[in-house]
Amino acid sequence: RHGGRWTHWPAPLREVASAAVAAARAELAPRVAFHAWIQQQCATQLASVRAAAKDSGMALGVLHDLAVGVDPEGADAWALSDVLATGVSVGAPPDTFTPRGQNWGLPPWRPDRLAATGYTAYRDMLRAVLAHADGLRIDHVAGLWRLWWIPPGDPPDRGTYVHYNAGAMLAVLTLEAHRAGATVIGEDLGTVEPDVTDALARRDMLGCAVAWFTRDEETPGQPLLAPSKWAARAAASLSTHDLPTAAGFLCGEHVRARAELGLLTDVAAEQMTADRERGEWLALLRTHQFLPANDDPANEPDDHHIIVAMHRLLASTPSRLALISPYDIVAETRQPNLPGTIDEYPNWRMPLPATFEQLRTDPRVREITALFRDRTERNSEWR
Repeated sequence: RHGGRWTHWPAPLREVASAAVAAARAELAPRVAFHAWIQQQCATQLASVRAAAKDSGMALGVLHDLAVGVDPEGADAWALSDVLATGVSVGAPPDTFTPRGQNWGLPPWRPDRLAATGYTAYRDMLRAVLAHADGLRIDHVAGLWRLWWIPPGDPPDRGTYVHYNAGAMLAVLTLEAHRAGATVIGEDLGTVEPDVTDALARRDMLGCAVAWFTRDEETPGQPLLAPSKWAARAAASLSTHDLPTAAGFLCGEHVRARAELGLLTDVAAEQMTADRERGEWLALLRTHQFLPANDDPANEPDDHHIIVAMHRLLASTPSRLALISPYDIVAETRQPNLPGTIDEYPNWRMPLPATFEQLRTDPRVREITALFRDRTERNSEWR
């Protein structure tokens, strides 16, 4: 009736607790009931998925991902407008991967309102997610400490850090995860203070170990870390939704896509870095015998064999969890999300180049998942 953007509704309907909203709820009762039924169906299906995961022998089960924020025009932002800084957006300051910074287009929690309301909205959100989860990955877990706030209309580099009561945020998260019997993973990549990783460890929460970033920072030149030295208290993966897929990394798609959108300040330097990192990975895989030795640069293995070798390395690490992406298995070159973009790139809108039925019979799926069967048995008791 009034459109999908709640900030454009008549003023009385923007207030969740108003008499106008109560009247609209009564008037639209059949539609409200329909959407409640959809949520019930979703809950039933999630329960079935969890049961199937357990029955298949998965050590953990269903792992949900908690995003940094919500759509500013969505139902959550409307319902939680009292505790969100509507109009402000969170993002990230400029760094080597995104020289222009990032604007995620999401309203942040207001630390003053969270404290004043006893963190009720935050607790309820965690409780709702954990109701259907065996584990929870907190995207940008450093956001429990501080978030990069960007004023309306300003570019990302004009933002500033706003701090939160990390002790309170972690206490609520720890309590709700304990009640749900869920494992917590904190995505602690990028610009993260040591206090973040230390706090996760003290609460027996896992960090993240991502192949593209896992280097020996104590050695000159910071070479790629041997798989046996990867962190044990971590969820290990080749990539994440914000980073190049395995195939994209090998062909330099991450450089091409960002260059095409004007996100790079020095395209030639980025391409040289990508070529060097590809060479480093081939050398690492050969050093640890995941690929055969090869003195002839013209006789490189094809990308499929390299991707399988990367998964062999991943399976050999001591990290408690290993996360495998269908994007990597089917050699999709495009990453699901490109940081620093909103509408310029089809974020979260690219289907896999294979149907579910095709994946079930794809020999690449069988070949790569077989590498992790022994690992599952080895780690089945860690929880």
